[in-house]
Amino acid sequence: MSEADSVPVGTLTCPTPDERPDLWPWSAAREGGVLRLGGGDLTAVAADFGTPTFVLDVEAMRGRARVWASAMAEEFWDGYGMNGGDAFYAGKAFLSADVARLVVAEGLGVDTASLGELTLALRAGVDPERIGLHGNNKSDEEIRLALELGIHRIFIDSMDEVRQIERIAASLGVSAPVMVRLKSGIHAGGNEYIATAHEDQKFGLSLATGQAYEAVAAIKDAAHLDFRGLHSHIGSQIFGTEAFTEAARIVVDFAARLKAELDLEVPAIDLGGGVGIAYTAQDPEPTSPVELARALAGVVRERCAHHGLPIPHVSVEPGRSIVGPAMVMLYRVGVVKDISLEGGGVRRYVAIDGGMSDNIRPVLYGAAYTATLANRDPEQALELARCRIVGKHCESGDIIIRDIDLPADIAAGDLLVVPAVGAYGYSMASNYNMATKPGVLAVEDGAARWFIRPQTVDHLLALDAGLE
Repeated sequence: MSEADSVPVGTLTCPTPDERPDLWPWSAAREGGVLRLGGGDLTAVAADFGTPTFVLDVEAMRGRARVWASAMAEEFWDGYGMNGGDAFYAGKAFLSADVARLVVAEGLGVDTASLGELTLALRAGVDPERIGLHGNNKSDEEIRLALELGIHRIFIDSMDEVRQIERIAASLGVSAPVMVRLKSGIHAGGNEYIATAHEDQKFGLSLATGQAYEAVAAIKDAAHLDFRGLHSHIGSQIFGTEAFTEAARIVVDFAARLKAELDLEVPAIDLGGGVGIAYTAQDPEPTSPVELARALAGVVRERCAHHGLPIPHVSVEPGRSIVGPAMVMLYRVGVVKDISLEGGGVRRYVAIDGGMSDNIRPVLYGAAYTATLANRDPEQALELARCRIVGKHCESGDIIIRDIDLPADIAAGDLLVVPAVGAYGYSMASNYNMATKPGVLAVEDGAARWFIRPQTVDHLLALDAGLE
């Protein structure tokens, strides 16, 4: 008995770009059965550049960044009685020099969360006044570099950091621009590991226990700290606007308390990121930047009016929603084998030339993805089979997609493409089993070039002192 006989098929197929354009880069389309991206044929991409390869549609990412910048500028326009709004790209999603320049050119800043991200943004030529620095355990080196070069804001995450940044700023003779990251108590996000505003997690200073108030009071009294405002990030992969607007209400209400009790103005608030994207046909359509910006503007305006506060400058930190759907992963199919199951039936295992080293999210979060063939149209298949897409690593849990319906004649040499991998695919990639990291290939107007070149075995071995 085959898997196709024992399990209903057709319900786990990958939606086409026409069916779910939110799942794919804007230019994705089939011509003659072959999937095209950025004006180029993915079969030609695989032949010329190899697999596995991350493929980024540059215009799709550029357009998504532009929409965020314009939505925040429009909804928080001073002509509407607001005090301006903008967006900072969350570099942790995926960062390279070209990406940093791209988002800045479209009107965004860049948020960083490590010495590497901060250094890359600076070396890429990003104006320090358009850079922020996050992190729950910042090193002296990170803070010193940020202050020496005059970045826009450093997000304080603990009382220890209040003292640490004050000490370093005093030694440099500068005033450190700081915002306080609040722990609002809102539990939102697609998984416990990416929900970041509830009490029992590492980020932020608690409103409920008074930590946040204590930190702001200490900043006010510090000689070398410049209080720039409040920050809230409630999680990731969030659909709808309700959780975001509730967080905005909490932040503005806390700003009112600071004004009443400390006579301290809050000039800016940053309401973080976390807007979800679709990964499969089962996911809802994402909240648009305009929807979220408009909802946030309404709450900020209403709560400030209620408290008699001036309206602060408002920023957000989109990352996944900009780069996630703009990138796909291209794999070459290798071994295909059927495994007999206890109780009857067969599961078809389809092995690819990558795996958990280039996409850890299914193993780490149980994240779901979908896939389709790039070299031929699955809709023309006479029969489908329920398949499991697995990697080549020495782990039985090395599974990219647990169940998906693909043509029953799938075979070695076929090209498999996984959409919506732009966020955290490359960023979280590893060298497990001494696998080399795939490159990130940028495609636009039929041309292709590397944003990040693929690693080679020589790159891996170059750090091994025993081989010198």
